[in-house]
Amino acid sequence: MTTIYSSNQSFEYKFTVFTATYNRAHTLHRVYNSLMTQTFRDFEWLIVDDGSTDNTFDIVQNWKEEAPFPIRYFFQKNSGKHIAFNRGVKEAKGELFLNLDSDDACLANALERFKYYWNTIPANVKNQFSGATCLCQDENGEIFGDYFPSDVTDCNLLELRYKFHVQGEKWGFHRTDILQQFPFPEIPNQKFCPENLVWSKIAKVYKTRFINEALRVYHKGLDQLSKTAPLKQHAPAYVLWYKSILNTEIDYLQYSPINFLRSAANYSRFSFHIGNSLLTQIKELKVTTSKLLWSITLSLGYLLYVRDEFKQFKYTAFKKGSL
Repeated sequence: MTTIYSSNQSFEYKFTVFTATYNRAHTLHRVYNSLMTQTFRDFEWLIVDDGSTDNTFDIVQNWKEEAPFPIRYFFQKNSGKHIAFNRGVKEAKGELFLNLDSDDACLANALERFKYYWNTIPANVKNQFSGATCLCQDENGEIFGDYFPSDVTDCNLLELRYKFHVQGEKWGFHRTDILQQFPFPEIPNQKFCPENLVWSKIAKVYKTRFINEALRVYHKGLDQLSKTAPLKQHAPAYVLWYKSILNTEIDYLQYSPINFLRSAANYSRFSFHIGNSLLTQIKELKVTTSKLLWSITLSLGYLLYVRDEFKQFKYTAFKKGSL
């Protein structure tokens, strides 16, 4: 029987709006301006600066003096967005933890609407929910990604992904007490961790309320905290992610077999990148069905690995000026 975690913690605010930032002084004002217009005011803004070398600190200090809401700022050496996220969860004083990227914005009623939907979950089942998630729109009001199956959909993220095949950019909050139980793994010398590695773990225990209302304004651009780097550099994190999918999500195979075949191929692909032998790869898979998928896609995984190595060779040669 699944145990639902319950917290007796007390919090100072309803929301902690969290922003991890790295050299985003030129876009961070979008978050600030959005929070200045919020119709619901029971929140704090918690910023973890992941080693910025621009004038982020000075800008935030000026905002702290004029903002009608509390702003707390923490600086860390450049370690990656997932490390900053873990720090934010530890420092949070809000009951509900809402991540808003350093180059995005939200509607003026975003917090009010999130609170409304959260409060409509019946009290006798509310402890089964980790949070709420909404749609995203671009600067022109166009919706990013798929709509949810109904205007209010209560299910877990894995059901949404595999059964309902909902994809695309979304935005939401989790209960802070739950995030404290599911930190991102901190792999030595790794500045990247796939977010779904944690969201999927939470989904195995808790539901989410998904709402067909766009509250976040998504600005296209490359987030420097999760900026693409050579695949080999990110391989350890990808191995963890795809191994987790094959070991713990395989019950959803019937709903999305192609996705699991793709995960199996990527598992071997990134395992080759970190030097894991075939014996090690299969030993780390705990489910017979997953081992079968791994064997079926092993050749494809190796070809993807060879392609990655070739691309990396070309990139390195180009940087050295030999191509």
